[in-house]
Amino acid sequence: MAKNDVKLKAHVADTVRPQIAGAGKRPALDAVRALVGRITTPLLPDDYLQLANPLWSAREMRGRVVDVRRETEDSATLVIKPGWGFAFDYEPGQYIGIGLLVEGRWRWRSYSLTSSPVAAGPSRTISITVKAMPEGFLSSHLVGGVQPGTIVRLAAPQGNFVLPNPAPAQVLFLTGGSGITPVMSMLRTLDRRGQIGDIVHIHSAPTQSDVMFASELDRLAREHDAYRLTVRTTRTEGRLDLQRLDEFVPDWRERQTWACGPEGMLDDAHALWAGVGLADRLHLERFAASRAAGHGQGGTVTFERSGKTATVDAATSLMEAGEQIGVRMPFGCRMGICQSCVVSLVDGHVRDLRTGVEHEPGTRIQTCVSSPSGDCAVDV
Repeated sequence: MAKNDVKLKAHVADTVRPQIAGAGKRPALDAVRALVGRITTPLLPDDYLQLANPLWSAREMRGRVVDVRRETEDSATLVIKPGWGFAFDYEPGQYIGIGLLVEGRWRWRSYSLTSSPVAAGPSRTISITVKAMPEGFLSSHLVGGVQPGTIVRLAAPQGNFVLPNPAPAQVLFLTGGSGITPVMSMLRTLDRRGQIGDIVHIHSAPTQSDVMFASELDRLAREHDAYRLTVRTTRTEGRLDLQRLDEFVPDWRERQTWACGPEGMLDDAHALWAGVGLADRLHLERFAASRAAGHGQGGTVTFERSGKTATVDAATSLMEAGEQIGVRMPFGCRMGICQSCVVSLVDGHVRDLRTGVEHEPGTRIQTCVSSPSGDCAVDV
């Protein structure tokens, strides 16, 4: 979600495996995986590797939850030790896919890495910090139901909402709620690199007790005069009015800004920076995708491989249409970001719910953000 990037908070079907973390970056390791796969056929390499260590796998990246730390009443940090082949070369601000076996199904989401790729000690671990959402089955389970020792699946870190190295001379962080998670990775990385310079950070949360990483943020502010933290409690102070940003950060136009949080805040930030011709200085991370105004016409969707059909209106995505009749499809973020749901459009036309753009037969489409524009058929 930077440059209007949208961050994935995803769940991917257990029949579709995301890219192995580190795949392609270590040719020797990839060759070993391929060799193990050949010599153990028809048995899977995992049948042998798991006998030695459950974190060893030739076909997927795994990790073990080694600690679960409560951050606030409804959020927790999961510390994970990745298994064989994980490369600690991710960038601060990126997110990672995590799969958890719940009630016999692998459920996937992606969460911002809150750890730093800069090692803090001999034990190489990563961390994600999850806020339990009322409608979020997996987030609630991760916060309240995961025990140390649990084995999880991992997908490769990705995302463009990242902090360059070295960091800009002047930085502004605007965060709200769990939007602080990718920025926490950035702050920890800057701290470990000794690069905390001129940083202004405005964070909003409903109450002081809802502030994630509160003690660590306070420590950074105490130890680094150049890091100026302002915490705004919205239940008593109200939302931050970005039209009054000059009062809080007079030099905001001169700063590179990273913003992550509620949609309203991000929309206001985009309008403000674009309005003064500084959109290139603003990096956004969104947790949801907005849909374009206007309407298509709906139609009958044929799922060719399953032989099933569904007739739906123009506001219903192909993914939702399939799920209504029991057609299982790969999916990830359900926001059009992660590309996990891409399939071929065999016939007819579909409309991108975010942009209104129509796609023709023979193109690759995202089922989670495409609706039928007349009758159509997809390769599912």
